[in-house]
Amino acid sequence: MSVERLDIDSCPKAYLALHELLDEPVVDAGLSGRELEVRALTRDVVSREVAPRAHDVDRTHAFAHDSVQALAQAGLMGLIFPPSLGGTGDTNVAYAIAMEEITAGCAATSLVFMTQTHAAYPIMIAGSGDLARRYIPGLLDGSVYGSLAITEPNAGSDVSSLRTTAQSVEDGYRLNGSKTFITTGDRAGVIICFATTDKTLGRGGVSAFVVNGSWDGVRPGQPFDKMGMHGSSTAELFFDDVRVPADHRLGKEGEGWRVVMSSVVKSRISAAAQGVGLARAAYARTLATLTRMHGTRLPDEHLFALADLRGRILQGRLLLHAVARQVDAAGDISTGQIGMMKQSCTDLGFAAAVEATRILGPYGDLAVLGVERCLRDAKVTQIYDGTNEIQRILIGREITRAMEDWHDQPARQSRDRHGGRPRARPVDGGSAR
Repeated sequence: MSVERLDIDSCPKAYLALHELLDEPVVDAGLSGRELEVRALTRDVVSREVAPRAHDVDRTHAFAHDSVQALAQAGLMGLIFPPSLGGTGDTNVAYAIAMEEITAGCAATSLVFMTQTHAAYPIMIAGSGDLARRYIPGLLDGSVYGSLAITEPNAGSDVSSLRTTAQSVEDGYRLNGSKTFITTGDRAGVIICFATTDKTLGRGGVSAFVVNGSWDGVRPGQPFDKMGMHGSSTAELFFDDVRVPADHRLGKEGEGWRVVMSSVVKSRISAAAQGVGLARAAYARTLATLTRMHGTRLPDEHLFALADLRGRILQGRLLLHAVARQVDAAGDISTGQIGMMKQSCTDLGFAAAVEATRILGPYGDLAVLGVERCLRDAKVTQIYDGTNEIQRILIGREITRAMEDWHDQPARQSRDRHGGRPRARPVDGGSAR
C-alpha cells in the first residue's frame, strides 16, 4: 500500500466529502439552521486552511498561527460573545460544533482557538465594560493571543494552594509568582492571572486579574517540548513585581474562585468537543487508510471494529450537545454533569485513537497517515481543564449528595405528616410501634 499522505490532507474536496459522510442524521435533527451553518462554515475553513497544514505543523512544532488567523478572519473566534465585543452571539452548541470541526482537522489549532475563548470569557463575565472593550475584541479577531494562568508548579486542580500573590498597593496590586503549563504563555498579550490576595482565606482569598503581557515584570519561559499538540505552545510565566491597576481586577477581591468555576463550564465544553473531534479524526483517517488498502469493501473484522467506533462517537457527540444545550437553556449546570461530559468525551478521544491504531496495525504507527498524531494529541485532553480523575471525584460527590438526599427524604416526609415531629424509623426490618 502507498504510504503517501492521505487525500484528505491535501484536497479540500476529499476532506469535505469524507467528513460529510460522517454526519449523523439523529444529531443533525437536533441542530438549528444557524448551528448547521456554523458547522458548514467551520468545516469549509478547516478543509482549506487548517487540515492541509496540520501534518507539517506537527512535524516542525511550528505555532499554528496561519490556521488560527484563518478561523479568526472567518468570524469564528467569537461565537459565544455578543456583537458589541466583536462576536456573533451564537449558542454554546454552535461553539461545541465548531470546536469539534477544528479538532478533527488539527487538534493543536483547536487548542489555540479555545484558549482565546478561555481568556476572553472571564473578562466578559467579571470585568468592567471598559475592560471588556479594551481586551476582548483583540482576542476575538486574533490580533492578540491570550492565556489563562492558573496552574503552578505546586498547585494544579487545587486553586486554594496558589502561591502567586497579589499584594494591595496604592492604585492597585503588586503581582509576584510563577505559573506553569500555560497554553500560549510564550506569546500571550492578554493573561488572566489568578493570585492569592489573602492566604488565610483559602479559596476565598483568591482573586483574578487581567495582565497585559507587555508590562514590566512579565516574563515567559521557553515553550516545553511535548508529546502532542505541537502546533500549540505551552510555557511557564513569571511575574516579578508586576504593577496591576485596581480596575484590572475581575470581580471583587476574593472572587477568583467564582470566576474559575464560572469559566470551567466553557473550558470543559471545549475539552469535551476536542475529545469527540479527535475520535472522529481517528475514525476518518482509519476509513481513508483502509479504503486505500482494500477498496470500498472492507474486511468484516475491520467493519465490526468501525461499527463500534461509530456508535461510541455518536454517543459522545450527543452527550456533548445535550450538556451544551442545557447550558444555553439554564445557564447553570452542576459540576457533576459538566464532569461526566468532559471525562466521557476526552476518554472517548483517547480510546478511539488507540483502537484506530490497533485496527491499522503497523500502518497506525506511521506519522504520514496521522492516526498516531491523534493518539498523541488526545492524551493531554484527559489531563487539562481538570484531570479526568478530578472529574470522577466531582461526579462521585454528586452521587453521594443525591443518595444522602434520597436517604433523608423519608424522614422529611414523616416530619411533614406529623407536624414536624419525626416518626421513629423501623430498626432491623421491624415495624415501628
